[in-house]
Amino acid sequence: MGDGKKKQKEDGLLFDSTMSLGDHLEELRTRMIRALAGLGIGLIIGLILGRSIIGIMEGPYNDATATLLFTTELELQSDLDNGIISKDLQQEFKDKGVPLSPDFTVKQKGYLFSRNRWLITGDPGKDKYSVKNEKGKLNVYKLIPLQVIAVAAGFISYVKIGLIAGLIFSSPWVFYQIWMFVAAGLYPHEKRYVNLATPFSAGLFVTGALFFLLVVAPLTVKFLVKFNQRILDVRSQFTFQHYISFVSQLMLVFGIAFQTPIAILFLTKTGLVSIESLRRSRKFVFAAVFIVAAMATPPDVISQVTLALPLYVLFELGILLSRLSRRKEKARNSE
Repeated sequence: MGDGKKKQKEDGLLFDSTMSLGDHLEELRTRMIRALAGLGIGLIIGLILGRSIIGIMEGPYNDATATLLFTTELELQSDLDNGIISKDLQQEFKDKGVPLSPDFTVKQKGYLFSRNRWLITGDPGKDKYSVKNEKGKLNVYKLIPLQVIAVAAGFISYVKIGLIAGLIFSSPWVFYQIWMFVAAGLYPHEKRYVNLATPFSAGLFVTGALFFLLVVAPLTVKFLVKFNQRILDVRSQFTFQHYISFVSQLMLVFGIAFQTPIAILFLTKTGLVSIESLRRSRKFVFAAVFIVAAMATPPDVISQVTLALPLYVLFELGILLSRLSRRKEKARNSE
């Protein structure tokens, strides 16, 4: 009996991978505490950067609802020397009733710089404007600000933004703790897959969240605003709380949905699903991803399609990774 136990320890297989229920619970508790600690640090960073993050998240809304006031031709590139507009242009803006903040700069494109594109007077009650440098012209837009209609809505939404941002910032650490808990029950030769899965999972989560914010959200918000305007003949003036919840929740949905390749690889490696059965079920999966997208997104075609198509591509990526993994195993076994 003693020799058998010693052999297990030397092999590092059953001895290292077998855990009692109590050990599993203790491991789960440890990993949860560490994950929450990392999330707490991410939350603090998210709250510190909250205003800048809000500027990014409001970009799709501002681009969809902004009203064009006037266009100014740029006769000389010096008008935008180093991004600072000339005094003549500043005077033209003032003559047309658009106030300029002292440090106002014009960025070439992209709502990632929306805070720098706004003409903010410093008074929250004043109007906001946006200026875009588009093909040698400065287009000046008036922005429709989001509203807060409940006493604590702004504060609650700000904390939610910090939490979502904190989860994105800390996702490598959080996913590491999740996969380390999974690895605790695996054999040593299987744990190398966890080392690969951890950064891959975090990268896919961040990619999914940013994919929604930078690609899907502008299309979705613009579609919904145009639908309200042209079909319903109503003005889109959303509340800050509902808009932030809409963007935040779908960032999480897309981040989680982008874990599909990891899930497929895990299922094939454990033998729960074969690669051949996945390949035979392609047409059913194609229909299923549209059903899942319809359930996980608002009832608009743009959001559903822009989630369903990447999901199917990720499904195919999962099959590809599983095939590559199987080939490597066969090559290793044949040596």
